[in-house]
Formats: sequence, C-alpha cells, structure tokens
Amino acid sequence: MAVDSTVPIPEPPQLPFIGNIADIDAEDSVGSLNGLADKYGEIFRLRLPGARVVFVSTHALVDEVCDEKRFKKVPNHVLKEIREGVRDGLFTAKLEEPNWGIAHRVLMPAFGPMGIRDMFDEMKDIGSQLAMKWARQGPQMRINAPEDFTRLTLDAIALCSMGFRFNSFYSDKMHPFVDSMVEFLLECGRRSQRPPLPSILYRSRDRTFQHHINVLRETAETVLKERMADPTNERKDLLTAMLKGRDSLTGQKMSDDSIIDNLITFLVAGHETTSGTLSYAMYRLLKNPEAYRKVQQEVDEVIGKGPITVQHMQKLPYISAVLRETLRLDSPIPIFGVCAMEDTLLAGKYPVYKGEFVNLLLTRSHLDPAVFDDPLAFKPERMLDENFNRLPKNSWKPFGNGVRACIGRPFAWQEAVLVMAMIFQNFNFVLADADYKLQHSQTLTIKPNKFFIRAIPRDRLDPIKLEQRLAGTEPISEERKSHAGNATPEHHVVDQQITILYGSNSGTCESMAQHLALDAGSRGYKVSTLDCMDAAVEKLPKDQPIVIITSSYEGQPPDNAAHFVSWINSIEDRSAFSGLPYAVFGCGSHEWSQTFHRVPRLVDSRLEGLGAKKVAELGLADAAGEDMFVSFETWEDNVLWPALDKLRTGKETGAVEETRLAPLIVHVSNTRSAILKQNVEEGKVIRSRLLTADGEPVKRHVEIRLPPGTVYRPGDYLTVLPINPKDTVQRAMRQFGLPWDASIRIEGGGVRLPTGELVPAHSVLSGFVELAQPATKRNIHALADAADSEDDQKALRNLATDDYGTKILAKRVSVLDLLETYPSIDLPLGLFLAMLPPMRIRQYSISSSPLEDPSIVSITFSLVSGRAKSGHGGYIGVASSYLDALEADDRLRVSVRPSHAAFHLPPAPEQTPLILVAAGTGIAPFRGFIQERAAMIRSGRKLAPAVLYHGCREPARDDLYADEFQGWEKAGAVRILRAFSRTPEQSGGCRYVQGILWADRHHFLELWRQGAQLYVCGSRKVDQGVEEVVKSIQQEDAKQKGEHLSEEDAKKWWDELRNVRYATDVFD
Repeated sequence: MAVDSTVPIPEPPQLPFIGNIADIDAEDSVGSLNGLADKYGEIFRLRLPGARVVFVSTHALVDEVCDEKRFKKVPNHVLKEIREGVRDGLFTAKLEEPNWGIAHRVLMPAFGPMGIRDMFDEMKDIGSQLAMKWARQGPQMRINAPEDFTRLTLDAIALCSMGFRFNSFYSDKMHPFVDSMVEFLLECGRRSQRPPLPSILYRSRDRTFQHHINVLRETAETVLKERMADPTNERKDLLTAMLKGRDSLTGQKMSDDSIIDNLITFLVAGHETTSGTLSYAMYRLLKNPEAYRKVQQEVDEVIGKGPITVQHMQKLPYISAVLRETLRLDSPIPIFGVCAMEDTLLAGKYPVYKGEFVNLLLTRSHLDPAVFDDPLAFKPERMLDENFNRLPKNSWKPFGNGVRACIGRPFAWQEAVLVMAMIFQNFNFVLADADYKLQHSQTLTIKPNKFFIRAIPRDRLDPIKLEQRLAGTEPISEERKSHAGNATPEHHVVDQQITILYGSNSGTCESMAQHLALDAGSRGYKVSTLDCMDAAVEKLPKDQPIVIITSSYEGQPPDNAAHFVSWINSIEDRSAFSGLPYAVFGCGSHEWSQTFHRVPRLVDSRLEGLGAKKVAELGLADAAGEDMFVSFETWEDNVLWPALDKLRTGKETGAVEETRLAPLIVHVSNTRSAILKQNVEEGKVIRSRLLTADGEPVKRHVEIRLPPGTVYRPGDYLTVLPINPKDTVQRAMRQFGLPWDASIRIEGGGVRLPTGELVPAHSVLSGFVELAQPATKRNIHALADAADSEDDQKALRNLATDDYGTKILAKRVSVLDLLETYPSIDLPLGLFLAMLPPMRIRQYSISSSPLEDPSIVSITFSLVSGRAKSGHGGYIGVASSYLDALEADDRLRVSVRPSHAAFHLPPAPEQTPLILVAAGTGIAPFRGFIQERAAMIRSGRKLAPAVLYHGCREPARDDLYADEFQGWEKAGAVRILRAFSRTPEQSGGCRYVQGILWADRHHFLELWRQGAQLYVCGSRKVDQGVEEVVKSIQQEDAKQKGEHLSEEDAKKWWDELRNVRYATDVFD
C-alpha cells in the first residue's frame, strides 16, 4: 500500500474503553449513522470495542467495496448476535462454512422461476385474507399498515415455504414466534452495542434473549417434525427441497439442525423485508398522487376487475418501478457489510486494512446525486425497465451483493407485485392522519412507525362482492364503470342529503366543514358524508349535492386532497359527473400571487368541465386580506344555502340572518379535571433565552426536546399547539361568572371540544377555542338577538353590516370584546363556545440542525404584543406569548412538518454555493443551514461557499445570533453581510437587506454563475425587494454583455427559477 498517496479516513472523537458507542443510538442506529455520514461525508470510521468499522456512503465507494475479489461478506456486529439464534443459516453463515454451500446449492433450484410460479396460488390466498379483513373492517377503520403487511408476509412465507399456517388474520394476537422474533432482533441490536462491562450485569437480559431463541427454534422444529411424520405429504416447497435435496457438489443432504436454522432464516428475513417494502411503497404512493394514479391505471388496464393470475405478474412494469424506487429511498435493510481480504485503498487514497469491516450505507449511497437526479424525490419513472437497466453498476443494492445476495429475491418480488396489484385493484387509500410525517421503526430491518391508513373499497364493493371477485365468481355488472363518481342525480325533497368534503392541512378548512355540517341540520339537510376529499376518490355520490372546502399550499393540494385532485385530472370522460350538483369554497393568500386559490379554482373548473352542475358561485377567502371564517360564513349564508334551497324546492330563499342556537348544553360544576385531546405529541423545553437587548422588541430562542422518533431537516417547521393567554382566559371566565375551579360538561357533537365528560372550564377556554378570533357577522347577529337593550341590538346590527369591515375586522374585535362592550347581552356559554373556531396549530421555522443533536430542535420567534386595536387592553399574540412564557422543563405539544422540498439544503454541499437572504427572525432557518454546514466542516468536509445577507436594526441590539455566526464565519461556514436600518453608516450606507444585496452584487453574481441556490426568508416586502434586486442584477449583467433584458423578460426568467434555483419562505 503506497503510504504517500493515502488520506486518513475521518473518525469522530472517541471515549476511553467504549470508543464511539456513544455516537450510536441503540434504538435508531441507522439515524445515527446517517447523521455521521452527513457530517463526515463519503467515508468515516468508527472504533467499537474489539473492532473498527468503516462506513461508505457514495456510489463510487460502494461500487469498489462490491468487488468480490477484494471484499467478502463476514457476519459482524448484529449478524454475529443473530447467529446465536439462526447459527449458520444462509443469511448469517460465513462463506467458507460447509453448511452455507450445501444449503445454497440445494435451495437455488427451489427459488427458480417455476418454483416461484408454483407458489402463486398460496401467495394469493394470503393476500385475499388481507383484502377481506380490510373490507370487513370498513372504510373508517384506522389500519396499522406495517402490522397488517407483517401478518401478510409472515403467513405467506410460512405457507409457501413449509406448508405451515400462522393464521395471523384470524386472531388479534400474533403467533408467539412473531413476538419472540421482534424481541430477539431488537436485543441483537442492543447486544452489538453493549459497553464492555462484566457479563453478570446483563444476566437477566441474556436469559430473556435465550428464551426468545428457544421459541424460534421450537417453532421451526415443530414444523419440521410435522412434515417428517407425514410421509404422504407431496408438497413441492422449500421444506421438501431441504428434506429431500442433495448438494450437487458433495452429494450431501442438509442436516436437521441446518434445516431448522434455515426455516428460522426464511421466516425472519423472508417476511421482514417484504412487509417493510410494502409499507414504504404505500406511504410513498399516498404522498405522490400522480404515481398512485398510474399504479391504479396500470392495474385497471392489465387486470381489469377479474381475478389476478400469475400471467399478470410480468405485465405490471409500473408497479415494479414503484417497488424499485421505494427500495432506493427506503431499503428495509439499509446497511450490509463486507470484510477486506487484503490491505487496500478505497478511491485510491483511503487505507482499509485486511480483516477490517466495511459497511455499505445504502440510505446515503442510494441518494447519491452523482447517480440520481433530484435524489430525495420519489420518481418511479427512473426505475422503469429501460432506465433501470442503464443505472451504473452497484448503484441499487437493496438485495445485497454477489454470491451472498438475497436468495429469496424472486419470491419477495412476486409477492410484492401480487399484493400491490390486489389491493390497488380493490381499494382506494387515504392516510388516517393527513399530516403524518414518515418515522422509522428499527429491528433488524426498518419499517414505517405509527403509519395508519384507511382502505376504501372501489366499485362500491362490499365484502361479499369482493370475495366473489377474488375467487373469480363475481357476476358481471352493467353498471361497472371506470369512475365511481359517474352521476345522474335525482333530486327529491324527501332526500335532503348533502356530502361535505374538505382538503385541509392546518385544520382551517376542516373546521369550516364541521361548522357547515352543524348548520346543515338546522337548515333541514342531512349530512350523509363529512370526510376529507381523498376519501371520495371514485366515490362521489350520485344523488345529492356536494360541497367542497379546500385550500392551496404554494399551488399544491392539501395532503388529504391530493389524490382527489389527481383523480379528477385523470378523467377523460367529459360527462363523468353529468348533472352532479356541487359548490366549492377555497382558502388561500394573495401573497402567493402565482398560485393564489389555484386548487379550489382547479377543482371548481374541472368538475364543471366533467359535466357537474355548479349550484353556487365559487367562494374564496383571502387569509392575507380578511378573516377566512368571516368570508366562509358570508358565502355560506348569502350564497350556498339559498342556492341549495332553490335546487331542492325550486324556490330561492334569502340570505340567513336569524340566529341558530348551538346544539350544545353546558352543565357547570366545581369538580376539577384536566382532559385535553390533541393530535400532537409532547416535547420538553430545554432552555429559552432572549436574543435582543433591553428596550428592543422581544425575540427569543427556545430549544425543545422532540418526541421520540421525530426527525427533521434544516428548513422544516415545528408546529406548536398553543394555549390562550392567561389574561384572555380570565376575561372569559369573568364574563360567564365561572369560578377558577369550575368544571363543565359539554353535550352535543360535531365540534372539536371534549364532550360527555367533566372538564375544567379553564382548560376548555385555554386550549380548545380561539378566544381572539374576530367575530363573524353571524356571531354579531346572534349577540344582537341575545341583547336585552334595544340600543345594543341596534348598534350590534350596524356592526354586522356597514361597519363590519372597519370596526370589527380591521380592529380584530372578538366575540369576547363585544360581550364586554355590550353588557346587556345574555349569551349562554354553549353558544359562545360554538361560535369560536377550534384552537389551531402555529408553525415556526426550525433554527437548528440535527447534526448538532437530532433529538433537540430550536425555534426563533418575535413576541407579538401591543395596544389592541379593539380598544380592549393589549393585544397578545396567542402562540408567541405562550412560547415566551415557557421555561426549562416545561412541556408543550409539538410536531415537525416538512417545508417545501426546494427549501432544504442542496444534496451536494461540496458543489453548490448558498445565497441566503433574511430580515429579523427570518434568519431562523438559515441558522439551521449554517449550523449544519459548520458541523460538516468540523468533520473535515470541504464545502462550496455560502453568503448570508441579514437585515436588522442596530449592532448589539437585534443582530440575532451574532456571536455564533461570527464563530461559524471564522470556520468558513458562511460569509455574513448585515444591513442596519437604524445605523446604515455601519453597513456601507445600506438600510435594508435589499440594499446590501445590491451593493454586493458582483459577489452574488459570481456565486450565481457557480450554480448557487438562493433562499429568502422574511416578510412579503423583503421577498418582493429581493426579487427586484436580483432582476436588476440580471438586467445589468445582460447590458454589460451587450444584451437587452426587458422588465417582462426578467420577470419571466425569475418566475421560471422558482423552486428550481431559488426558494422562499414568506411570513407576515
């Protein structure tokens, strides 16, 4: 080995005796290794007790390590522990062990094409059990997808390979083998990371470990004995092959112990990986509606509505592409290892020594931008046969390498394709939790964690019809068509039913839909369906009006509406919804001018273009210009209900102004209780610190320990479920004469309030409703009806009409404000609660990097406070005041929400410069960006340059994180230029961040020509200012080249680069 050319492999700092064990989370070792790869780059070495391990994470290095002339598979670490249970089975044996060669040669023919085809009917039998279970549970059932796919794959491998039925779908409890297997695999992972302490300290865990091994071996031994005791059994499966087959090289048969070892191996490895693949494929398709639609279209075209046969398996190329792309992004076995056969150099410079283990980190090599364009995106098209065959050698390795690659790959592939075809032929799917963010659960393999779906039968199937279809005995129906929504509505006065659908990420549109459903009863309508839009794919009713309430997120549908939008876009029959009555209401913000109301407008026009009958004009709310609940209520009263009444009776009714009392009855008692039901998990405040000097507007940094299993990337958001300010809650308590310890019981339904149980009134007012929400016109009419004074009634009705915009909306006057202003109002507490929208989550840009500590996240925020425009004391921001009051060890409800895909660090930081522009707390995501870069640089990576332009008021007053950024600048992670609005003389005469950007335009242009990515975070004014400056820089550059770039062309150039070369995160 040439010493002169070598480069030391980067290594994290080690601790005495235990080396790098502390760098690996025993419950999430893959996450820890990913973080180390992000820090140290393409290669790093860990020192563990008794071993050194090298990790490689790029295609180029993986390709080298897959050279079987230089490296071979040797069980190490976790696999050494697994050998305690499966000994020298195919997966854990050493290459030179005789039993491996005998078993491999005996079993290879059984995994040939004919052998796998012969297993199809039994695979289909198990798949049918899964489908029937989902159909019988009904479309509202929350299905734990990984758990059910595990039942499926365990039963399939057991039945197909050894004729044994676990019957997992006929019992709520899994077979003891499964529980022992999971615990066995988890303990193997823990044992591989044990500190070198006396074995007596692990005696109890070792006894439990051995117990689980005994369960595995006893189960396999039982299967073997049953088969051997039945000489008439003529099955041609893997167990038969092991019992009767002879090694073609030695002529030997497999021993009983070797058969038991391999039975356990098949049961463990043969189902864990496939269940993970199916789970991840389902997740990826639910998050990518276009790919989902293509899968279903392929199934419908190739298989139709008849039974699935083995001949179909080779005719589903898109499903195969989906599985390949899933395995690229989420390989259930994310790491495999080899051992150097001699001293060698990787990449011609990194020394690896004979006997040293090298682990291939597929979670990073499969994302190598040198091989895969836009590597984090789910693009099955890149895995279609022609493209897949053009991939560089060893760039896709989910089944291992060479002679030790997975022997069961053909079995797993047929099973996965069959199951995908079967479930997408017969069901539509939606996420049970629309805001679900992928989490991983790790044993030997990885699977999605807490991943729940809903399965909605297609073609109006019920369990009996599905059973007939699966068996090929379903009678042919004349009514079966490709779109379950083909509608020929008949309107009968007696029906009086409507369907309400919503698309909602933050809960606003869902809340509107719930209020509409409540109002429907008092208008004489029965709501037959209240659900997310995705649940209505191929299921639009034929005989009733449909009301759709949806928003847009940067021009994209909400998470629980994306499949609905994809579906209606895919329909070609222009009369698919002929005569179907519908109405659409949309929410958005004009600040996103290019995509303002794109989704509601698209849904409205698309339905009309497919023959549906618009019964009410499209309603639109602008969050940046008005209160959305007010706009919705106005549309509901003045447009929707009159239109629906006219459709039903043929007579138009007037706008609604009368008060409809809420269907809530409140009983007050003095028994305290604390019941809060929220959809976020508990985090813990680590610390909170003030970032600004005395006298400056308060800006604060808060660090929070995340709920277990939560992961994030710099650029993501932390969502927080706040609590109303204490002063506001006390005002409400006083208004209704409630003592501080009063409890209330709410009776009624259709609202997001705790019902049917005693709850402290303080808890309900603090955490369940938005007390500061501006009063709607309907609220004010209800208050007028409840007022005893005629003067108050008259004043309130004026506020609900001519004065509403200037005296209510503009001043953000709440219902509580009006109750205090007009004391003659006698309003029941039940009606007050029903008037208010539910508490909403708020989101903040994350200002930290997981490379610093993956379990801790920080946010940066401004405290919103000041004199209330309503005249009622001070205005206190709900979320910012809540966060400002938090101290170390306080608990709060949080979750992570991904930002737009473009608003993340580029995948190749060594090649891509960064240009960051922020004002005020807009610096938050960029602190996370730079903290990540600093961690990479400390680990020895050489990154492309980065520059941060930051606008603030004055040095040492509000130049946020100045000391930290100074240190990062010295380390080479960033170059910083600030604009000081109060002291522009200290920033080269530049008062605002746009000015400093223009002053530094030559450096900006230099980075831009190197392929820099531009990120902007701040107010709409900042975003617009940056746009103008960058266009001016481009125009000046064109002029210097003797070219002319018009204002129109500059605007077009800029718009085309959105989310390609630049990304924005705008707030006001």
